[in-house]
Amino acid sequence: MAANRSATADRRARIEEMRKAEQARERRNRILTLGIAGVVTLGLVGFGGWVLNKESNEKEQKEAAAKAPVRDEKSWDAKKLGRNHVTTPVTYPMKPAVGGDHHQVWMNCSGDVYKKAVPEVNAVHSLEHGAVWVTYNDKADAGDVKKLETKVGKTPYSLMSPVKDQAGAIMLSAWGKQVTVDGADDPRVDQFFTKYVQGPQTPEPGAACTGGMGAEGQTGAGMGQ
Repeated sequence: MAANRSATADRRARIEEMRKAEQARERRNRILTLGIAGVVTLGLVGFGGWVLNKESNEKEQKEAAAKAPVRDEKSWDAKKLGRNHVTTPVTYPMKPAVGGDHHQVWMNCSGDVYKKAVPEVNAVHSLEHGAVWVTYNDKADAGDVKKLETKVGKTPYSLMSPVKDQAGAIMLSAWGKQVTVDGADDPRVDQFFTKYVQGPQTPEPGAACTGGMGAEGQTGAGMGQ
């Protein structure tokens, strides 16, 4: 009888030890889980703060670029640039043209990249709508041309085309504004786009960049604006 009682007591003691060990494991697991959750939460909060800070910095940089002057930029008095619609050829005092009388149909400029030269009288109308026109000649590096084609292709209110007889290898034009850059990675490229794509120089902000003239001279419905 005594032996049975002793065995029973031993079993209860072992069960109690197992129960306490299990409870200790559960506490450790809870602490570990809470610790991991805390680290993950702090990581997410920190990452979110980093993203917001990065976006804020990028916005500030763009705003600063839009206010800063573009090095070696040439400007013309926008008020003196004609804006009449004409059907006859126009002789512009600069190459490429940055403003003046132009055709009533604009070149499509919703990120359009033209492999052949386009009529200036139509491209100037695009500038009037707030587009940036990227041009290049035979001296431009092929790699730079490719990079600029990609940038223009992603940018509404921009267009690109070759201009064989322009002075610089790569030039950027907006209404009344123009700069020659050293290449696609020249920081003035991004600055010029930031300042002048639908920038304050635009005579007709928000006017269409589609529905005009496309490649090979096809025209849409856009006229007269």
